[in-house]
Amino acid sequence: MATFFEGLSSKLQETIKKLKSKGRITEKDLKEVTREIKLALLEADVNFKIVKDFINKISERALGQDVLESLTPGQQVIKIVHEELIELMGSSQSKLTFSPKPPSVYMLVGLQGAGKTTTCGKLGNLLKKQGKNPLLVACDIYRPAAIKQLQVVGNQLGIPVFSMGDKLNPVDIAKASIEHAKSKQYDTVLIDTAGRLHINEELMEELKNIKNAVKPQEILLVVDAMTGQDAVNVAESFSGKLGIDGVIMTKLDGDTRGGAALSVKAVTGKPIKFAAIGEKMNDIEPFFPERMASRILGMGDVLSLIEKAQAAYDEKKALEMEKKLRTQQFTLEDFLDQMQQMKKMGSLTDIISMIPGLSAKALKNVNVDEKQMVRMEAIIQSMTPGERSDPSILNASRRKRIAAGSGTSIQEVNKLLKDFQDLKKLLKNMSNIGKGRGGLGKFRMPF
Repeated sequence: MATFFEGLSSKLQETIKKLKSKGRITEKDLKEVTREIKLALLEADVNFKIVKDFINKISERALGQDVLESLTPGQQVIKIVHEELIELMGSSQSKLTFSPKPPSVYMLVGLQGAGKTTTCGKLGNLLKKQGKNPLLVACDIYRPAAIKQLQVVGNQLGIPVFSMGDKLNPVDIAKASIEHAKSKQYDTVLIDTAGRLHINEELMEELKNIKNAVKPQEILLVVDAMTGQDAVNVAESFSGKLGIDGVIMTKLDGDTRGGAALSVKAVTGKPIKFAAIGEKMNDIEPFFPERMASRILGMGDVLSLIEKAQAAYDEKKALEMEKKLRTQQFTLEDFLDQMQQMKKMGSLTDIISMIPGLSAKALKNVNVDEKQMVRMEAIIQSMTPGERSDPSILNASRRKRIAAGSGTSIQEVNKLLKDFQDLKKLLKNMSNIGKGRGGLGKFRMPF
């Protein structure tokens, strides 16, 4: 999977590396650096006017005496670039607002193909996890199977879907859904509206009528990050003609350039509220400008990594695992459980990209084989409970049976068992080291 901002990240990180190696920085050095940053942003499909303003701000701040006379001028310039990137994307996280009197109504709007229906489900799932009681509303009566798609998504997530078929006016459906939500005590309503292949007056008129009828708490524009500058133009049109409160950027993991994410706030004045970064229903997260800027510059994103781990990891299981590690009772069953916990955190490539100091370039040399983990799971699942708890009983015939049952080879079974023994030794050493410091303490690691 492509790492978002991959091209921009590697270019900016190369430029910054040059700064770090210099003891002193001259005006000429700064001009060279800003020129490289400018080219990197333009190649990333960032709007030209935004690039010009961005470079002017950096130059103005970086050419000040505080930087030129600093003992660490390179770090000072990096700090300025980091701060200006954060400012460009919206300075701070912009949260969803809620109506003081339920239900809070959110209209999801955007062009056909941006991923509105799926995003409607993802956002509903996120709100449900936050303790809300959401209702999804099918108002796209034009696209074949749009209603069915929303119903499938809702069913998958255990979230009810309000639908009145495709014969009624979307405005009437939207109005009826609000009455239904009030009577059934749904506190959040997500309206999946129709899109078009391109913006036209008919679409805008319909959306304005729905807006006037239901008076939404927020109108959220769903845009496809992979369309680059077109996504920014779409955002500008919707913002001007309909009025929007925020943007949800989809397919951000497929956009290696990142121009849309860097341009949309500056062009529309409206923040990116969420980023959809995968195909699973959990793959949506709040957009944090500061964390994104850190990832672009290769500083990692430790906070998001911790949050992903906390969301995926069961605290009770963590305490049980800690006890097992202390008492050397870690089995293949536990190993399997740890792998499954880690999978909940998302793709390994994405997790690694959040670790500070790992540039996009360095990641290219890391061969993250997600299929290897699937094979390892299959091998362990082909064992009996007795074999998982005591691998020493695995003789040649048992290993042959496990290989056949898991669709792998005897060599792969042997390798897994060797890796497991190596891991147990490592954990034993870590446990011994930790004894002098109150044991393993808060040691948590989803293997």
